Amino acid sequence: MTSMVLAARSPRTRALAVLLAAGAVALGAQFAVPMPGTPVPLTLQPLLVVLAGLLLGPVDAAAAMVVYLIAGAAGLPVFAPMGLPGIARLLGPTGGYLLAYPVAAALVGVLGAGERRFVTRALAAEAGILVLYLGGLSQLTVIQGNVETAALMGVVPFVAADAVKALLAAAVSGVRRGTG
Repeated sequence: MTSMVLAARSPRTRALAVLLAAGAVALGAQFAVPMPGTPVPLTLQPLLVVLAGLLLGPVDAAAAMVVYLIAGAAGLPVFAPMGLPGIARLLGPTGGYLLAYPVAAALVGVLGAGERRFVTRALAAEAGILVLYLGGLSQLTVIQGNVETAALMGVVPFVAADAVKALLAAAVSGVRRGTG
Protein backbone atom coordinates (compact mmCIF):
# COMPACT_ATOMS: atom_id res chain seq x y z
CA MET A 1 0.00 0.00 0.00
CA THR A 2 1.19 3.48 -0.65
CA SER A 3 0.93 6.46 1.54
CA MET A 4 -2.07 8.69 0.99
CA VAL A 5 0.19 11.70 0.75
CA LEU A 6 2.45 10.28 -1.97
CA ALA A 7 -0.01 10.92 -4.76
CA ALA A 8 -0.21 14.62 -3.90
CA ARG A 9 3.55 15.24 -3.70
CA SER A 10 5.58 16.74 -6.51
CA PRO A 11 8.93 15.23 -7.54
CA ARG A 12 10.69 18.14 -5.85
CA THR A 13 8.79 17.58 -2.59
CA ARG A 14 9.49 13.85 -2.72
CA ALA A 15 13.22 14.51 -3.26
CA LEU A 16 13.24 16.89 -0.31
CA ALA A 17 11.47 14.29 1.85
CA VAL A 18 14.08 11.68 0.87
CA LEU A 19 16.92 14.04 1.81
CA LEU A 20 15.24 15.02 5.08
CA ALA A 21 14.71 11.38 6.03
CA ALA A 22 18.36 10.56 5.24
CA GLY A 23 19.39 13.56 7.35
CA ALA A 24 17.14 12.47 10.21
CA VAL A 25 18.75 9.03 10.26
CA ALA A 26 22.20 10.68 10.23
CA LEU A 27 21.17 12.87 13.16
CA GLY A 28 19.70 9.86 14.98
CA ALA A 29 23.06 8.10 14.63
CA GLN A 30 24.72 10.84 16.66
CA PHE A 31 22.63 9.93 19.69
CA ALA A 32 24.64 6.76 20.27
CA VAL A 33 25.00 5.08 23.63
CA PRO A 34 27.75 2.46 23.91
CA MET A 35 26.44 -0.82 25.31
CA PRO A 36 28.60 -3.06 27.49
CA GLY A 37 29.71 -6.29 25.87
CA THR A 38 28.77 -5.34 22.33
CA PRO A 39 30.22 -3.23 19.52
CA VAL A 40 26.67 -2.19 18.58
CA PRO A 41 25.55 1.11 20.14
CA LEU A 42 21.99 2.00 21.09
CA THR A 43 20.83 4.73 18.68
CA LEU A 44 17.67 6.39 17.43
CA GLN A 45 18.26 5.04 13.92
CA PRO A 46 15.81 2.10 14.05
CA LEU A 47 13.03 4.50 15.06
CA LEU A 48 13.82 6.79 12.12
CA VAL A 49 14.21 3.98 9.58
CA VAL A 50 10.76 2.56 10.34
CA LEU A 51 9.23 6.02 10.64
CA ALA A 52 10.54 6.85 7.16
CA GLY A 53 8.80 3.76 5.83
CA LEU A 54 5.52 4.72 7.46
CA LEU A 55 5.63 8.34 6.33
CA LEU A 56 7.25 8.15 2.90
CA GLY A 57 6.14 4.81 1.55
CA PRO A 58 8.39 2.03 0.30
CA VAL A 59 10.15 3.66 -2.65
CA ASP A 60 11.02 7.01 -1.11
CA ALA A 61 11.91 5.49 2.26
CA ALA A 62 14.27 2.98 0.64
CA ALA A 63 15.77 5.79 -1.46
CA ALA A 64 16.39 7.83 1.69
CA MET A 65 18.25 4.93 3.27
CA VAL A 66 20.36 4.42 0.14
CA VAL A 67 21.25 8.13 0.19
CA TYR A 68 22.22 7.78 3.85
CA LEU A 69 24.41 4.74 3.14
CA ILE A 70 26.11 6.41 0.18
CA ALA A 71 26.86 9.48 2.28
CA GLY A 72 28.34 7.33 5.03
CA ALA A 73 30.33 5.12 2.66
CA ALA A 74 31.74 8.28 1.07
CA GLY A 75 33.10 9.31 4.45
CA LEU A 76 30.60 11.92 5.55
CA PRO A 77 30.14 11.81 9.34
CA VAL A 78 26.62 10.36 9.25
CA PHE A 79 27.28 7.06 11.04
CA ALA A 80 27.36 6.72 14.82
CA PRO A 81 30.47 8.43 16.22
CA MET A 82 32.04 5.17 17.39
CA GLY A 83 33.50 2.66 14.96
CA LEU A 84 35.32 2.63 11.68
CA PRO A 85 34.79 5.50 9.23
CA GLY A 86 33.37 5.40 5.72
CA ILE A 87 32.86 2.23 3.76
CA ALA A 88 34.79 0.23 6.37
CA ARG A 89 31.78 0.69 8.68
CA LEU A 90 29.67 -1.36 6.28
CA LEU A 91 32.11 -4.27 6.67
CA GLY A 92 32.27 -4.09 10.47
CA PRO A 93 30.00 -5.29 13.27
CA THR A 94 27.24 -2.76 12.57
CA GLY A 95 27.38 -3.07 8.79
CA GLY A 96 24.63 -5.67 8.57
CA TYR A 97 22.16 -3.40 10.32
CA LEU A 98 23.10 -0.48 8.12
CA LEU A 99 22.82 -2.48 4.90
CA ALA A 100 19.38 -3.67 5.99
CA TYR A 101 18.04 -0.09 6.26
CA PRO A 102 16.69 0.17 2.69
CA VAL A 103 14.99 -3.23 2.89
CA ALA A 104 13.50 -2.52 6.32
CA ALA A 105 12.23 0.92 5.29
CA ALA A 106 10.70 -0.48 2.10
CA LEU A 107 9.00 -3.34 3.94
CA VAL A 108 7.54 -0.98 6.52
CA GLY A 109 6.34 1.26 3.71
CA VAL A 110 4.64 -1.63 1.92
CA LEU A 111 2.98 -2.92 5.07
CA GLY A 112 2.15 0.28 6.91
CA ALA A 113 2.33 3.51 4.90
CA GLY A 114 -1.08 5.09 4.59
CA GLU A 115 -2.66 2.66 7.03
CA ARG A 116 -5.16 4.23 9.38
CA ARG A 117 -5.06 1.60 12.12
CA PHE A 118 -2.37 1.94 14.77
CA VAL A 119 -2.06 -1.83 15.11
CA THR A 120 -1.29 -2.21 11.40
CA ARG A 121 1.34 0.52 11.52
CA ALA A 122 2.85 -0.95 14.70
CA LEU A 123 3.09 -4.43 13.20
CA ALA A 124 4.68 -2.97 10.08
CA ALA A 125 7.24 -1.11 12.19
CA GLU A 126 8.00 -4.23 14.24
CA ALA A 127 8.50 -6.17 10.98
CA GLY A 128 11.01 -3.52 9.93
CA ILE A 129 12.88 -3.92 13.21
CA LEU A 130 13.03 -7.67 12.58
CA VAL A 131 14.59 -7.03 9.17
CA LEU A 132 17.21 -4.84 10.84
CA TYR A 133 17.94 -7.65 13.31
CA LEU A 134 18.27 -10.19 10.50
CA GLY A 135 20.79 -7.99 8.70
CA GLY A 136 22.76 -7.26 11.85
CA LEU A 137 22.63 -10.82 13.10
CA SER A 138 23.85 -12.16 9.76
CA GLN A 139 26.94 -9.98 9.68
CA LEU A 140 27.67 -10.39 13.39
CA THR A 141 27.43 -14.16 13.00
CA VAL A 142 30.07 -14.08 10.27
CA ILE A 143 32.32 -11.84 12.40
CA GLN A 144 31.78 -13.68 15.70
CA GLY A 145 31.71 -17.18 14.29
CA ASN A 146 28.43 -18.30 15.83
CA VAL A 147 24.84 -17.18 15.94
CA GLU A 148 24.41 -17.45 19.73
CA THR A 149 27.17 -14.97 20.47
CA ALA A 150 25.93 -12.72 17.69
CA ALA A 151 22.39 -12.74 19.10
CA LEU A 152 23.62 -11.99 22.62
CA MET A 153 25.64 -9.05 21.29
CA GLY A 154 23.39 -7.69 18.58
CA VAL A 155 19.78 -8.51 19.36
CA VAL A 156 19.06 -9.32 23.01
CA PRO A 157 20.28 -6.01 24.50
CA PHE A 158 18.13 -4.02 22.07
CA VAL A 159 14.77 -5.84 21.89
CA ALA A 160 12.88 -3.84 24.50
CA ALA A 161 14.13 -0.42 23.34
CA ASP A 162 13.49 -1.23 19.68
CA ALA A 163 9.98 -2.50 20.41
CA VAL A 164 9.23 0.86 22.02
CA LYS A 165 10.79 2.69 19.05
CA ALA A 166 8.53 0.80 16.65
CA LEU A 167 5.44 1.66 18.71
CA LEU A 168 6.54 5.30 18.86
CA ALA A 169 6.98 5.40 15.07
CA ALA A 170 3.50 3.94 14.63
CA ALA A 171 2.04 6.55 16.97
CA VAL A 172 3.89 9.47 15.37
CA SER A 173 2.89 8.39 11.86
CA GLY A 174 -0.76 8.35 12.96
CA VAL A 175 -0.51 11.84 14.44
CA ARG A 176 0.96 13.08 11.18
CA ARG A 177 -2.05 11.76 9.28
CA GLY A 178 -4.55 12.68 11.95
CA THR A 179 -5.34 9.05 12.68
CA GLY A 180 -4.96 6.95 15.75
